[in-house]
Amino acid sequence: MSSRPQPADDVPKDIQPILAMATASMGFAPNSLKTMARRPGLLKGLAGLMGYMFGPELSIDAGLRQMIGYMASYGAGCRYCQAHTSHGAEKFGVSADKIADLWRFEDSDLFEPDEKTALAFALTAGQVPNGVTDSHYDALAEHYSAEQIIDITAIVAMFGFLNRWNDTVGTQLEDAPAAFAASALEGSGWEIGKHRA
Repeated sequence: MSSRPQPADDVPKDIQPILAMATASMGFAPNSLKTMARRPGLLKGLAGLMGYMFGPELSIDAGLRQMIGYMASYGAGCRYCQAHTSHGAEKFGVSADKIADLWRFEDSDLFEPDEKTALAFALTAGQVPNGVTDSHYDALAEHYSAEQIIDITAIVAMFGFLNRWNDTVGTQLEDAPAAFAASALEGSGWEIGKHRA
């Protein structure tokens, strides 16, 4: 067995509700969160941020949130988060054709101009070094309010943490998002890589 951090066997009672909320939303408790559960303060801190990012206060549509997370993860190369966000996009009503075209959104007729602008921003922001320029924000301002631009930036930044965490730890991808990604992201060259069981 690898010496990389692994999911906790016994999750402390005070953070079990966090995993229960993830299970209710996603259909399973992600191994990333179960690994963070070894350090309850870490998981509690992230849960507060995720509560905002996936809650009703965020000004961005739930399907677009997932697509932004996907593009940030695509830019960063995190296969774990690409699988989760594409699977999440499907759960929030994004069509299979649109998900299959995410990696080539710029050339696809399935995306509206506002979506293309947000996805281009997320892709560029997810890469290292970060390539965002004033022109990216100027383009966003043509479609989104100042509050929405902050929310888009926050989604990318949250996935920056999750991408780095899951790629560094090599988090084992759960069955449902793994099967979904293997089918839905086939054209993008997605493969499970280090996240295999």
